[in-house]
Amino acid sequence: MKDQFFNLPDSTSVSLAFATVLAVTVLLKFWLATRQIKHVAHHRNQVPTAFSGKISLDAHKKAADYTVTKARFGMLELAWGAAVTLGWTLLGGLSALNQEVVLVLGTGLWQQVALLLLFVLINGLIDLPFSLYQTFVIEQRFGFNKTTPKLWMLDLVKSTVMGALIGLPLASLVLWMMGATGDLWWLWTWCVWSGFNLLMLLVYPTWIAPVFNKFQPLEDPTLKARVELLMARCGFQSKGFFVMDGSKRSAHANAYFTGFGKSKRVVFYDTLLAQLSPAEVDAVLAHELGHFKLRHIAKRLVSMFAMSFGGFFVLGWLSQQVVFYTGLGVVPNVVGANDALALLLFMMVIPLAGTLLGPLFAQLSRKHEFEADAYAATQTSGAELSSALLKLYEDNASTLTPDPLYVRVYYSHPPATERIGRLMAAGS
Repeated sequence: MKDQFFNLPDSTSVSLAFATVLAVTVLLKFWLATRQIKHVAHHRNQVPTAFSGKISLDAHKKAADYTVTKARFGMLELAWGAAVTLGWTLLGGLSALNQEVVLVLGTGLWQQVALLLLFVLINGLIDLPFSLYQTFVIEQRFGFNKTTPKLWMLDLVKSTVMGALIGLPLASLVLWMMGATGDLWWLWTWCVWSGFNLLMLLVYPTWIAPVFNKFQPLEDPTLKARVELLMARCGFQSKGFFVMDGSKRSAHANAYFTGFGKSKRVVFYDTLLAQLSPAEVDAVLAHELGHFKLRHIAKRLVSMFAMSFGGFFVLGWLSQQVVFYTGLGVVPNVVGANDALALLLFMMVIPLAGTLLGPLFAQLSRKHEFEADAYAATQTSGAELSSALLKLYEDNASTLTPDPLYVRVYYSHPPATERIGRLMAAGS
């Protein structure tokens, strides 16, 4: 492997830089989480004036406690995740795993596929206690969990099997292309990855989602007529209107517009229909339609493909640099390809770059939410959307008093004060 474009630093410098960036990232996220916890706790005992009489103090306190609990648990997950990343990289975990796989299988495509598979399985086992605690302790404590241990285990088996059926062939193809298509492998692999994501938009609604949930046609004739009228007014066609049995896993409510081309469908959680009036359901659906009408989905896809293009380009270069491996604690294979190692190391490094880009995408997402709200207000009623959003904030225990800086960094949706305040101002 030869350094290209410019001389990279030595392995020790790369290791130190990686450890420093990881530590700074963790400390920054800890500081932001601490701000969120303090800010929410400080405003716990008083409902904001704008929501006085609309949200009870008990509901406000529950949302504050839920937010603080999740933030503290998130800090624990963050610290553990950083430790695991160090274990895989600078402490030699990935290198040791690779050497063991090479001893058993030798070098070649199947060795690389096996390395990816073992890494994913081990990481999944490491994360399992956190998933269990999130579902059966935190969500249970606040009355949201409806999942039984049996259903949770069944979901785990289904997702594992589905991941293997889809992921293994895709991983094998990518690894083969990395070794067989020359210096521009990253470009051809990016094309395959982009095509795969577009394909998933087509097949997910009708083939994958039904493996985990039941989707029944919307039967309420009054609501169905309203929805059809709204769709026609907005100039949309859909393959159908469906109700998903979300209540068997969670009390959280939602609705979404999914699919691509002729496979588009409208999906309502049964919990949403139980909480909102028909007019409020109309307004929520109009918001989702607004994302499509204003081409938010297309813009996000283009942004994702552009970012991934840059990512694959950088990976194509880094994979040829010895210091990329040795600086991150991995001894590359002297004989045989190191493509799987390059993919795994890149997957562990790239989230650090996301720390800088995350706030930019969060800001863009909040802008899109405001625009979709405005669209919904023109097609239905801003007052009904405000009412629906307020119910959803309350039922989902979303805090009304988040830390402003935390919002700017993490929130993909505007906080209630900004979102509902803007709708009310526009309607006045």
